[in-house]
Amino acid sequence: MRRWLTMPALPTEAASTPATSEQSEHGLRRQLGLGDLIFAQVLSVVGSAWVGIAAALGHAQTFVWLVSMACFYLPMAVAVYYLNRAMPLEGGLYTWARRGFGDTIGFLVAWNVWTYALLDIATIFSQLPSEFAFMVGRRMAWLPENHAVVLTALMLIVVVMAVAALLGLGLGKWIHNLSSAAMILAFALLIAAPIWVKLHGVPMPYHPVELHLPAATATNLALISQTLIASSGLEYLAILAGETHHPQRNISRSVVLASPIIIAMFVLGTSSVLAFHEYTGTAINFVAPIPQTLMLAFGDHGVGSLLSRLAILLLQIRILGAANFMFAGVTRLPMTAGWDHLVPGWLAHLHPRFRTPSNAILVGAFAVAGLLLLSYAGSHASEAFALLNNASNACYSLAYVAMFLIPIAGAIAIRSQIPRWVKWVMIPGVVAMVFAVCLQAYPFLDVPNPMVFAIKIVLTTLALNALGYGFYRIRNTRRVAVL
Repeated sequence: MRRWLTMPALPTEAASTPATSEQSEHGLRRQLGLGDLIFAQVLSVVGSAWVGIAAALGHAQTFVWLVSMACFYLPMAVAVYYLNRAMPLEGGLYTWARRGFGDTIGFLVAWNVWTYALLDIATIFSQLPSEFAFMVGRRMAWLPENHAVVLTALMLIVVVMAVAALLGLGLGKWIHNLSSAAMILAFALLIAAPIWVKLHGVPMPYHPVELHLPAATATNLALISQTLIASSGLEYLAILAGETHHPQRNISRSVVLASPIIIAMFVLGTSSVLAFHEYTGTAINFVAPIPQTLMLAFGDHGVGSLLSRLAILLLQIRILGAANFMFAGVTRLPMTAGWDHLVPGWLAHLHPRFRTPSNAILVGAFAVAGLLLLSYAGSHASEAFALLNNASNACYSLAYVAMFLIPIAGAIAIRSQIPRWVKWVMIPGVVAMVFAVCLQAYPFLDVPNPMVFAIKIVLTTLALNALGYGFYRIRNTRRVAVL
């Protein structure tokens, strides 16, 4: 860590002359406007599973959300706002870290974000069977555990996702907008559900905003660490800066305009989940908490059934759109790293017609398919979900540590473009992410052997970073030898 903090004293490629990334961005098509960016921010940050995890904290959920927003979301929003204004370049956080700390840290940040995104796509897809089973009803309760049927369907979805990515953001932005709108509507139904039941005479206690301290238990600490990282994702959109109209202005504005919507969805959505599960005494389904809650609220017959099934369908649309959006980042990170010669140049190849990174799309599709096969190889569905979720969050948390350190200890040329007070806002973010990394290994679900589970998380995170660093060293050594 000490070497990391003292590196930028000052790496010449980090902040001086424009890198090849900017020069190559002219081959991309600028497709995204401000409205697209706001929808994409909501789609990127708000996940359907997080309200279930936060609800497990009980009446302390609002307090924990507020602490999370103060210690992580606010530093993240400030960092994205100012780093994007200083460097509105394709690659986002990768480009910021490379210019702030040099090639090595830049590559490892890209590797961790890329790894997180791949794992997150697999995690997102793992929610589809459970939510589909809730939508259809009891006769499909067997589906989430029938791995053969699930994997066949998911592989077909991966193929469709890859084709959509190849066609580009001209199509992709409409997928993202529709999916984000579906997500907002589903959350609106979730937030309105307590009012619905009260109007129908159900004496269910409902307190949307409560301030209670969480009990000091190991499980609560694990849940808090999950909630800290739940609101992540504001910076992900910056990966597509080279495909955005006026990125310096519009990406920063999207952070400001989307944040109130995001915060309201998290806090009020969690309150609804908590109210229904406390009233009915039902255990929370951490994979599909919103479909489960809506079924409790509206029932499984009549108009209520139609509303709950509609909401579940909306969440299915959101899942597919979120995966498509994450996959866009998965394909652009190798492309921009290829421009900077940190990965093989063929990963930066653009399709002659669609101007999308076709080779990176192919690699990403195979990687997602492989992770899905691995996640269902002999593990219980909920444990597979938790394992993927924790490992991906640990990788992402490490990337966030680097982002928060750029205004504090990054290249002087970058820090000079950022207000001095920003570095003080970054300190809680660094502390929060270090805390989150340390607690990612503890399972918040019941698993047969928590120690084995924790070892899997730690070893997976270490192995992924060792693999990335090893690849970088070998690649860099060969490149220097050729030069």
